[in-house]
Amino acid sequence: MNRKTFLKNSLVAGTAMAAGASVLRGGEAAAAGSELLKKHDFKLNYAPHFGMFRHHAGGDLIDQLKFMHDLGFRGLEDNGMKRRDTDTQERVGRQLADTGMTMGVFVAHTIHWNEPSLSSGDAGHRERFLQEIRESVEVAQRVNAKWMTVVPGFVSLRLDMDYQELNVIETLKRACDILEPHGLVMVLEPLNTLVNHPGMVLTKTSQAFRICRHVNSPSCKILYDAYHQAITEGNMIPNMEAAWSEIAYLQIGDHPGRREPYTGEVNYRNIFKYLYEKGFDGVVGMEHGKSQDGKEGELALIAAYLKADDFDV
Repeated sequence: MNRKTFLKNSLVAGTAMAAGASVLRGGEAAAAGSELLKKHDFKLNYAPHFGMFRHHAGGDLIDQLKFMHDLGFRGLEDNGMKRRDTDTQERVGRQLADTGMTMGVFVAHTIHWNEPSLSSGDAGHRERFLQEIRESVEVAQRVNAKWMTVVPGFVSLRLDMDYQELNVIETLKRACDILEPHGLVMVLEPLNTLVNHPGMVLTKTSQAFRICRHVNSPSCKILYDAYHQAITEGNMIPNMEAAWSEIAYLQIGDHPGRREPYTGEVNYRNIFKYLYEKGFDGVVGMEHGKSQDGKEGELALIAAYLKADDFDV
């Protein structure tokens, strides 16, 4: 895409975001849509989820992948990939390979939202987790994935947090023994406890950094989810900078609402510029919903990413 075309697309995107649904649903909808639905030269590897463009692309997963690629997206996230049948995993893997797209994270194991698991030190929980990691290696190979999400789960009210972290660290070390020979990476995701996930044992960037340093493996890194950390700790760019050596993967969603950029308070243009200037060439997962329904919402989503991606380099 040349500079003139990019500026034109950015102008349309900015207009759509500023005027809201009235632009996308009014007399200029066709013109705005034709510009937004062109292939864009995004500066970072933003990765949509299945379903984000189903109103334009239809329900078939391969058609959705083709649509994402045609828009210029170079990655895919699918938290539920492990639950899909083997044939679907293999078809998705082939399509990603054919188009040169990157597979982002999928969830590697059963997450215990309401009871202690990895934090408890229970041998049964540990072995079930490790078995699920072994199964996730097979899934990763089918879809050519490098990263998988790990959430250590719920706190134990009967153990000091230091002991809980040591239990988590010991289990993660054993998981690394499984992952390292395959070059795979589990990324630990700290979650917010104020809005979505009360009671989680892993909540802060510094805590994830400490755990990764103790595990001391290339197969254990941090998934920095900007939505969660906007709620938990703020100070986002300095916290990413402090933990940068252990951050391997990013996810985003604006706050409040967990929708596309510029529907909340986070200045994603500055965050994306920071990632670009750091030379981040990994995946930025679009783990959020949309502020509008239907095709209009999908166009607004594209417009939001064009706006957030329009920073000086």
